[in-house]
Amino acid sequence: MSMNDRARQFLPFEALKGLKEALKLKEYEHERIEKSDLSEDEIINISNTLSELKNNDLVEVNYYSNGSYIITKGNIKLNIVNNYISIDKNKILLNDIKTIKKLL
Repeated sequence: MSMNDRARQFLPFEALKGLKEALKLKEYEHERIEKSDLSEDEIINISNTLSELKNNDLVEVNYYSNGSYIITKGNIKLNIVNNYISIDKNKILLNDIKTIKKLL
């Protein structure tokens, strides 16, 4: 048996092509959660907090992105005119914010 033929017998074998990708997609769909609606009190809280913040304030934000909620901390850059804030190069739409609080 030649070295090439011998090496081929140890190559990984995928009996069902595309199965791994399909399973990853199903897992993503299963873990994905819907964006929750905010109450009026939550909206007012977010609005009040945003009005008190200045650029480069340290904040913690819980926001919705790609099917899950993410919590991030960092210095904020406000861009209210374009309806988003930036935290360490991450743009977060104001509509996606669930909670925001200023850290000391």
